[in-house]
Amino acid sequence: MKAVVIGGTGLIGSKVVRKLNDHGHDAVPASPNTGVNTLTGEGLAEVLQGAQVVIDVSNSPSFEDEAVMHFFRTSTTNLLQAAEEAGVTHYVALSIVGTDRLPQNGYFRAKLAQEELIKASGLAYSVVHATQFFEFMNGIADSATEGETVRIAPVKFQPIHSDDVATAVARTAAGAPLHGTVEIAGPDTFRFDELVRDVLTAQNDPRTVVADPHAPYFGSELQEDSLVPGSGAQLAETRFVEWFAQQK
Repeated sequence: MKAVVIGGTGLIGSKVVRKLNDHGHDAVPASPNTGVNTLTGEGLAEVLQGAQVVIDVSNSPSFEDEAVMHFFRTSTTNLLQAAEEAGVTHYVALSIVGTDRLPQNGYFRAKLAQEELIKASGLAYSVVHATQFFEFMNGIADSATEGETVRIAPVKFQPIHSDDVATAVARTAAGAPLHGTVEIAGPDTFRFDELVRDVLTAQNDPRTVVADPHAPYFGSELQEDSLVPGSGAQLAETRFVEWFAQQK
């Protein structure tokens, strides 16, 4: 199977490429670094020649509302057209748990628009919804910081290791199209504010974490279950506490 991985040189994409190649597939990384630009269409037709599967794990270079919407709408439209012309039989995209629950979040709105384009395309597809990655904990804390205070909503939080995300994406790509969405998450559920506090404490970070039910999460107020998957989710094996202990 030839699989073209859009965003294939990034955190998730590089892992997906390696995992597919390790299992005997021909996984090709595609990104601006390799001469493929989904915003302009440059290199798409060439890299998709002979491909059965497209895996889109790309990300917008800007998270500003208009810029991120432009990125996902434009790149997805170009990629879908090129995939159809190349005869691709399985279109896989990585998205986020909760895209339909946080309409105030510009990034989530853009990801939802991406998903809607894929579903309306007529191509056989699979969408993988992942919870937040372990690796993003410090970035989340930084985004919620005012002075020396970090305001985090005391809601459920179920992060996942990026390597487990890549495994799930690769497995999905190698299987039959789902014509739907699968949710993946880590094995443990935390209180969001408590986990952020524990991480910062372990790093000797002097900031104070405050539980604030109205604290925005990248522009959105969270409900109890905004960031966790439903009951049918696939749970990964890597536990946050074990992973975090290895980062020190």
